Amino acid sequence: MAERIDLFRRALAGAARAIARDAELDVAFASDAAPSAGKTARVPSPGANLEPKLVAEARGAADAAALRLRYHDPSIHARTAPVDADARAVFDSLETARVEALGACAMGGVRDNLAHLTEARVRADAIVRARSAEEVPLATAVGLIARERLTGAPPPASAASGLKLVSNWIEERAAAELDALALTLDDQAAFAKLSRRLLEDLGLAAAEEPLEDEPDEAGDDAEGDDGGDDETADEGEEGQPGGGDVEMRGEETEDQSTEGDTTQEMEAGEEEASTGDEMSESVFASPSRRNWDLSPDTDYKAFTTRFDEIVEAEDLCDEEELARLRAYLDQQMGGLQNVVSRLANRLQRRLLAQQTRSWDFDQEEGLLDAARLARVIVSPAHSLSYKVERDTEFRDTVVSLLIDNSGSMRGRPIAIAAICADILARTLERCGVATEILGFTTRGWKGGQSRESWLSAGRPPNPGRLNDLRHILYKRADEPYRHARRHLGLMMREGLLKENIDGEALLWAHNRLIARSEERRILMVISDGAPVDDSTASANGGSYLERHLRQVIDWIEKKSPVELIAIGIGHDVTRYYSRAVTIMDADQLAGAMVDQLAQLFETA
Repeated sequence: MAERIDLFRRALAGAARAIARDAELDVAFASDAAPSAGKTARVPSPGANLEPKLVAEARGAADAAALRLRYHDPSIHARTAPVDADARAVFDSLETARVEALGACAMGGVRDNLAHLTEARVRADAIVRARSAEEVPLATAVGLIARERLTGAPPPASAASGLKLVSNWIEERAAAELDALALTLDDQAAFAKLSRRLLEDLGLAAAEEPLEDEPDEAGDDAEGDDGGDDETADEGEEGQPGGGDVEMRGEETEDQSTEGDTTQEMEAGEEEASTGDEMSESVFASPSRRNWDLSPDTDYKAFTTRFDEIVEAEDLCDEEELARLRAYLDQQMGGLQNVVSRLANRLQRRLLAQQTRSWDFDQEEGLLDAARLARVIVSPAHSLSYKVERDTEFRDTVVSLLIDNSGSMRGRPIAIAAICADILARTLERCGVATEILGFTTRGWKGGQSRESWLSAGRPPNPGRLNDLRHILYKRADEPYRHARRHLGLMMREGLLKENIDGEALLWAHNRLIARSEERRILMVISDGAPVDDSTASANGGSYLERHLRQVIDWIEKKSPVELIAIGIGHDVTRYYSRAVTIMDADQLAGAMVDQLAQLFETA
């Protein structure tokens, strides 16, 4: 029996060395979840009988230790980690999610092993016993949400109820940063900066606290005292080691040498912006700016945001109903397929024409122009001709489509909007343009739990917004169209479409775009009129929501790098948006969308 365990340990060590790309890594069995040290990965013992469940957990622990040794740089981690204990725990869990995601996305076997390890970690965590949001460990919750974002793996079933208590709160404050984590997966320094912004959004790290301390600053000494030496400074809440000899990607070494200067420039920009009344475009687009701080100066408020939700389309109905709704949408597309497809092809030709390679001919140097060799043969006095490829002027672009999901859109307008979103996502994906599709409505008619809370509080005057927001993610920008195709059918669901609070929806979509890395960001709004919510209007005045919408639009159009365009169905939206078009028939929507986008891209 001892020989079998020893054989398993040696096989485990061999696999771990291969993953870590370090021949010195060894594996030792421990009776409990003891932290690893140096190049010895301590994993839970699988027992004398090598029980399959315990074997899988041991494999997961060994894989996790190997991945941390391979992808984690303790010096970067120690320099960027916050001092506060709660913030440090969340920061550590995000880094653990990063290094394990790198292995899970590359190797299926590692992915399965890490899933067993995650279940084992959660089994002993307070999240499985939590009955209120205050009892949920934030580090565990954020780590599980980040893991799902980075790998697509759902959280363990045992943690689902506890995670549900805080997930909406986390998503509301840090959704943009969570979405952007995957973009920096293989760059620890950039991932750490994004993690610090996420901590700011959650109120765990002060905005003025530097992301990376210079060696001569007092904060660096404090960090050193907190972190200890290299072998212990980077230990996360799971107790996994950083190790000494870490193999990093080539770009990280270069990034490390320039981080200090970059951080000083970012901080200087933020300080300058905070002293002025208006935000410059450069500061607005700065990656160090907190997402939740992106809002205009306004007296608009919500009585409570406790009941608001940002929800995936697939979470609002089961798979069977989603398939039925998609089939119904496909039937609606039957009569419009040829018209819309023809318009989409026109847009695709325009976009691809801008991305086509072009050349300057008859150059003194460059690539030999084979097409002009004939004239050299006919007349040897001619010199050889070369060509040089021109730089394309087509900029990296993301388009966000924000669709009004209010009750007044019911019927033909919402069907046409869903069809156009479907065709547009497909077309832009072929052209290499990232596309996000969002919807906005409310959870109830004439106020919901927010209004009930206001009534229970004795109807205080000027309460602000009195309805529960529902913002819907039909397709994320990085999600392939084929994965999100079914989700668009949800717009056909009876009872989904209720009230519309445009100002906050516009801010939500805008701030998601600001968090994107693309050079050009376009936000297209499809609506059929002014914001409407009877509860809010009756308690604050009929123009309350409309005034906020105008303030948000003016702020985006004048101060934001996001390009905003709007299409009104049956109502004149040009009185709100400076770049807008109004159509009187929903069937004209496809042509209007294509024309508006084509004009934008032609003026790029």
